[in-house]
Amino acid sequence: MRRDLIRTDQAGHRLALRHPLIRALVHDSTDPWRRQELHHRAAAELAEAGAPLAERAHHIERSLTGWDPEAAAILTSAAEQTAVTAPAASAHWLGVVLAILPNPPGHLDKRRELILMRAGALGTTGALWESRDLFHRVIDMPADNKDGEDTLRISAVVQCAVMERQLGRYAEADALLRRELDRRPGPSPSQRIGLVIEWCCRAQFVARFPEVREELAEALRGARDLGDGLGEMGALTLAAMSEAYEGDTAEARRLARTAAGLADALTDGDLAGLCEPLVRLGWAEVMLDRYADAERHTDRGVDIARRTGRLYMLSQLLLCKAYTHFLTCRVTTALELADEAAAIARALGSGELLGLTLAIRSLFLMQARPPGDPDVLAAAEEAAAAAEGTGESWWSTLAQSLLAFAAMGAGDPHRARDVLLDAGGGRDLPRSQPSLLPEFLELLVATALAVGETAEAENAAERALKEAERIGLPTRRAAALRAFGRVEAHRGDPATAARAFAEAARESALSGATLREAQSLLFGAAFTRAAGDGAGAAAMWRRARRQAAEGGATLLVALADQQRPEVLGDMDGSAEPSGPAAGLAQLTSREREIAELVAEGLTNQAVASRLCLSPRTVESHIARVYRKTGVPSRAALATLVARHTVTAPGTPPPS
Repeated sequence: MRRDLIRTDQAGHRLALRHPLIRALVHDSTDPWRRQELHHRAAAELAEAGAPLAERAHHIERSLTGWDPEAAAILTSAAEQTAVTAPAASAHWLGVVLAILPNPPGHLDKRRELILMRAGALGTTGALWESRDLFHRVIDMPADNKDGEDTLRISAVVQCAVMERQLGRYAEADALLRRELDRRPGPSPSQRIGLVIEWCCRAQFVARFPEVREELAEALRGARDLGDGLGEMGALTLAAMSEAYEGDTAEARRLARTAAGLADALTDGDLAGLCEPLVRLGWAEVMLDRYADAERHTDRGVDIARRTGRLYMLSQLLLCKAYTHFLTCRVTTALELADEAAAIARALGSGELLGLTLAIRSLFLMQARPPGDPDVLAAAEEAAAAAEGTGESWWSTLAQSLLAFAAMGAGDPHRARDVLLDAGGGRDLPRSQPSLLPEFLELLVATALAVGETAEAENAAERALKEAERIGLPTRRAAALRAFGRVEAHRGDPATAARAFAEAARESALSGATLREAQSLLFGAAFTRAAGDGAGAAAMWRRARRQAAEGGATLLVALADQQRPEVLGDMDGSAEPSGPAAGLAQLTSREREIAELVAEGLTNQAVASRLCLSPRTVESHIARVYRKTGVPSRAALATLVARHTVTAPGTPPPS
């Protein structure tokens, strides 16, 4: 106490070593026999005090000298209790029990049960290969009890197939599941549901969902008949994501709404074992343009996955949440989330997951960097390399396709076109995700026009419009309209092109895809100006630049600044302003910001909400704007702002 090595707690009742390092030194320097005895006594004291099993397990583990059934039972119970909340600790304690478990046949079923539990815990933590190997070990082990064998083996088969799928080994997963489904006597109805759902999941990942659609629907009916909530949630979310992937929007919406209702009615404890269904629900909602719902469910999933140590699911949930941030023009946070997802994916050993994560991250990086930044193409190439050799699955095809966007951004349309056609399986893009065809066809139009393939661009634009009509989602219609606008601009019809881009911006705004709205506005501003509507072009340019600047979309901000002379022309304010225009130059940064928002048609209350001000403060600013500019009304202010660009405060001057 005098040397301050030991201190009392705040209540003054309990002694503790001052620092964990001192504790470790004391612990390690104690004779082994003495250390075991002290751990044994500590475990006994904690048991008498009614301490949690996990706290007792720490000391029991360190007091073991050989096989001890009572100690093994406590460690196993602690592992069971922490399997959801602390899977790494659970796997560790199960490993301790397995290490001391005797080998005689009488312990065989117990060994299989413990290995199955440990494999599941390891898979949860992201040790995919080790988990997969242990599941195969359980599957191959004989059992004395025939009834118990079926239950353990089928559980091991389903979980092993999940590991095989997560490692991109789809053929192995398919063989494993088919063998179990074809076994005679077959699995019970409840066991069959889990096998069929995983088999259908494997099919979805290799883009063959239509072949198993009926089997999945039957499994969903079976789960409902049996009152199997976990099975119902698994089947619903898989069906919703799969139908969204295929572009059957109406069916996907129906399934996603039902799944969301079930998820929202469950507690976090109920959802602890449903992280993968939450991943599927989140992606389904993203593909259906339901970004707020997707973010709500992925937020909940991320919180659960962090608390329960489910690293593999955490990576996918973070990526899904990042994509919602990206589309809603929150590029900075999207990139931060993707960076965390990529760090986890690197540690998991799944080439497909890493490839997909890095590929989507490259999209975010492209918007976060100025045009032509070499890091973007390098990131996309790393993603394609990670996914290379993993087959023609959904994820690997998507990762390869996204390289085309980076190549186009790097100024190489020839390579972008070649990469897109190769990844998509040819000119009709048969391997590309059906629900994303309008986006890929928009890129094909841009590359074809750049390399002089006008007929190909026209055909691709026409097909994009048809596919968007079939899918029936605002973001898909927006992509098709942008493709059509590019073709019309190439034909020399700026008015038609301007209308197409303006409509694309409205469709994007309808779904909340702010990034795509800003992109459409920028594309359309120059053509709107060329069609003779200078004020409209200036309004489009201002809105797009403001959205891009607020969302951290550096690429779009740079493109907007490059467009500025072309779009604004004599409204650029290069001449010395006079009259009301001179009043604009006298506005403070906050007054200029509010003037732009008023010019866009926002009410005082809307401006106050946007800028986190009180309505009274906004009214005072507007009154000063009227006084400085001399305009009498909101309409007059809007006209003035349209004619004379007001640069958003805090943005760099045009290049």
